[in-house]
Amino acid sequence: MSEKILFYRANEVPYGSFSNFDMQHPIILKGKPWRSTEHYFQAQKFAGTSHEEAVRISDKPRDAAAMGRDRSRPLRADWEQVKDDVMREAIRAKFTQHGDCLTLLLNTNNAELVEHTTNDHYWADGGDGSGKNMLGKILMEIREELRPAPCKI
Repeated sequence: MSEKILFYRANEVPYGSFSNFDMQHPIILKGKPWRSTEHYFQAQKFAGTSHEEAVRISDKPRDAAAMGRDRSRPLRADWEQVKDDVMREAIRAKFTQHGDCLTLLLNTNNAELVEHTTNDHYWADGGDGSGKNMLGKILMEIREELRPAPCKI
């Protein structure tokens, strides 16, 4: 990969829809609407409890994130083992339920996608490239999964 595409804020053009705080592309999962992928991701920390629904109906992604980080709520025991798959599920839903998002993602071709912020060393690059960039990696994985197969003649 030679080209690198950095993204972070939901309101940044053109890659704001790669942000989990993007509210322009709500998703439907588990038979319910979610205002953002952040809402879904944070709520799954409390799957099957009343906290899940409280996070789901919160107004903004930042509210959902704050609720998800609130350790007075009972974090599910297997969270560290399932969090990447939960993120994958949310991202897959967004890019299969919104054609404009899928087109944007596919049009990145083979560029490296990097969530660029000092605020996160797991989902993002840590601002200096030392982070794991797991959100970027999952986006690239979903891009490959959803890329049309080449035509064979």
